[in-house]
Amino acid sequence: MWRRVIPLVMSGALLAGAVVGPVQAQDRLAQLEERLERLERILENQALMEMLNRVEGMDQDLRDLRGESDALRHELETVKTRQRDLYLDVDQRLERLERAGPGRQASETPAESQAPSGQQALVDPQAAGDDRQAYQEAFNLLREGRHRRSIEAFQGFLENHPDSPLAANAQYWLAEAFYVTRDFDQALKEFARVLDEHPGSNKEVDARLKKGFTHYELGQWDAAREQLTQVRDEHPGTTVARLAEQRLARLAERAD
Repeated sequence: MWRRVIPLVMSGALLAGAVVGPVQAQDRLAQLEERLERLERILENQALMEMLNRVEGMDQDLRDLRGESDALRHELETVKTRQRDLYLDVDQRLERLERAGPGRQASETPAESQAPSGQQALVDPQAAGDDRQAYQEAFNLLREGRHRRSIEAFQGFLENHPDSPLAANAQYWLAEAFYVTRDFDQALKEFARVLDEHPGSNKEVDARLKKGFTHYELGQWDAAREQLTQVRDEHPGTTVARLAEQRLARLAERAD
């Protein structure tokens, strides 16, 4: 706006010059120009300060958002770790109960299955020292959350000890490692291998349950319903049946 004022001021100065004389008119014109330059600098400084204040405010907002993002990321990692540990703990307890069999107490299971929960994987007492140690190392990597390393370790175990009594367990935990890393396509293949290559093993029912879970995560609702219904109907009154029923309820809610 002040730029539009300049011509008016200059015109006024020229009219005044016609009255007071050319020398005085030039002096007044110079004074007016100087005052206008000072006004221009003031206005420019104010605009610059406003811009700097806005930038500073945006920078603070960005720092706040980054702090919130870091906090949420840490909370998510904590939840994922707790979820993984909880699943491993439940899975081991389930296996101890199933290995005990009808009419036996959990305290009668092999010594390997009575290790503190989450500290040692269940192993077959018939396993030789080398494959038992290799299996335990792979399982420990999984429990520590070193998923890629555990996948490599279980794959190496299955390649080096294909006939081990622990092969079915290793195949199951290999599938589980892919599952917890959300590589559901590969997890589905590995769970299927438990059923195809180790029928009748102590991990068959668990693998069928987790295969149903994996179909669910992939949005394959019909396949998930088929697997979970089979687990529920063929193993009534068991923990796996209850877990299958819970997931079937979630499927029913989606249908509604």
